[in-house]
Amino acid sequence: MTDDSSLSGLSRRRTVGLVGGLFVLSAAAGAYEIAPASVLPLIRDSLGVGETAAGWLVSVMYATAVVASVPVGVALDRLPVRPVVAGAAGALLVAGAWGWVAAVAGAYWWLVASRVVGGFSYVVFWNAGANLVGRSVGPRHRATAVGVFTASAPVGFALGQFGSPLVANRYGWPAAFPAFTALAAVGVAVFLFATRGRSLAVEAGAPDRAAFRRLFANRAAWTLSLLSFLAFSLYLFLNSWLPSYLTDQLGVSLALGGALTALFPAMGVLSRTGGGVLSDRLFGGARRPVVVVSFAATAPAVGGFVAFTDVPVVVGLLVVAGFSVQLAIGLLYTYLSEVVEPAVRGTAVSLMTSVGLFGAFAAPLVGGEVIGRAGYRPAFVLATAVALAGIALAWYAPEAA
Repeated sequence: MTDDSSLSGLSRRRTVGLVGGLFVLSAAAGAYEIAPASVLPLIRDSLGVGETAAGWLVSVMYATAVVASVPVGVALDRLPVRPVVAGAAGALLVAGAWGWVAAVAGAYWWLVASRVVGGFSYVVFWNAGANLVGRSVGPRHRATAVGVFTASAPVGFALGQFGSPLVANRYGWPAAFPAFTALAAVGVAVFLFATRGRSLAVEAGAPDRAAFRRLFANRAAWTLSLLSFLAFSLYLFLNSWLPSYLTDQLGVSLALGGALTALFPAMGVLSRTGGGVLSDRLFGGARRPVVVVSFAATAPAVGGFVAFTDVPVVVGLLVVAGFSVQLAIGLLYTYLSEVVEPAVRGTAVSLMTSVGLFGAFAAPLVGGEVIGRAGYRPAFVLATAVALAGIALAWYAPEAA
């Protein structure tokens, strides 16, 4: 009897379909997640809410992911993954339609509730994808494959940032929600077709309580999760406050500042994939050197915002920081899967997601408080200190066996 939980027997075409389907699902959820950010003035005027309330339409998805990630991971380690992913895709389609109805009706809290459902779907796609993609290829190409999957996040962000105003101009801003979630129908169809006949249950059987206890006592797992926290903190702090910095401090127009800042997440398409390629090809499968390089390159780039104010130089620093800070984000998921037991990989990935996205949730808020009290330069100094802490932590991180 064929073991339908294993991914080792998938053909090359079906492996590409699995990765591609999960990529589209994650990118659709990412575009839906960031969609309100580009049309916040329209949302505030239409719903009659302030900046904080409008901002929560994005932040609530991070908060949902932080809370739901570990329970989702436990479920993914115990249940067949295929129907879970299909259910999450259905939930995202519902969230998009629900959000459109709520937005048209001017029902702010119903819109927030729909975003909670969407946040749950996003964390399922992300955790399941990081785990399944790593299992679908051999160790030699694992980091590259996972890096390709994690590039779905910046692709989704770019799609949402650029697409939301276009959709809003033609159909009204509420239409942005179902417009992006509709892509999930394509992603889940590709995923289900590629994995037909397989439940995609964990390959090592359901974990027992002792396995979970060993995971939560695993120093390597916590070290890598803390590195994810630092990387996501830097990523979201810079992604959130660079547009205001360019406009308020350097005199760049709001439209140009937004376009220049879009280069920052866009660099992740190259670097999240490149981190895996560097690890697999240049360092012979070693993960730790790439993580050290990521933070080591980020520290002077972020520190440069303190020293330089010429717009061309700042744009150059922005590109370098956008590439370097994301170099480790995708690789950390592969790194983690190699230092924990196979039976709890789904939970381990979810733990890292929860810790990392807590940094993504908190960093813009902390950064805003520092900027409000002391200005941009102290905030960039603090961000540089975070990058330096990442170098130190990565240097002492245990290498995968």
